[in-house]
Amino acid sequence: MLEDDLKRHGIKDEKVFQAMRKVERHLFVEPNLEPFAYEDAPLPIGYEQTISQPYIVAFMTQAAEIKEWERVLEIGTGSGYQAAILAELAKEVYTVEIIRELAESAKQRLKSLGYANVHVKCGDGHEGWPEHAPYDAIIVTAAPEKTPRELLHQLAMGGRMVVPVGADSQDLYLYTKDARGIHEKKSIPVKFVPMVGGGG
Repeated sequence: MLEDDLKRHGIKDEKVFQAMRKVERHLFVEPNLEPFAYEDAPLPIGYEQTISQPYIVAFMTQAAEIKEWERVLEIGTGSGYQAAILAELAKEVYTVEIIRELAESAKQRLKSLGYANVHVKCGDGHEGWPEHAPYDAIIVTAAPEKTPRELLHQLAMGGRMVVPVGADSQDLYLYTKDARGIHEKKSIPVKFVPMVGGGG
């Protein structure tokens, strides 16, 4: 039923559906919330953070247009759910989480599930992960007040970045990079937890 809802909301990429069918969302939430894991809603994961609702995960993943040979950067690992979805689609996933406890638990969870192509780092997402740049796609799962310029610098030629931007009210933005520069496109209104760290 959730897949039907996603299709009605404009999700069309079959590879995204395949990834979401394979990654079991209940493994990324607390045991007492497992009965709600397949509802189209965000859920708390502790430390005032959330796991995004499936529709937003699907929308952002579809917008990033990830290919199987690409390297992807995720900002905001959380419980690791979005990273697992990305790992089903990309060659390598690098994910940064500022809350050490979440970074460690996500690292162990992803390892136990066999995601050898996911690399987890505890750090400030505003800085990205420059050692492994450039990235073909970047997905940001917390909201900065302004788009972090450092992340745009780490985007490969032909790359795409999906990021929610704003304080109380936010919009999802898609950035693309080509020989002419960086291009910005405003998308849907969203609600994410704030992106914390050195940039804000």
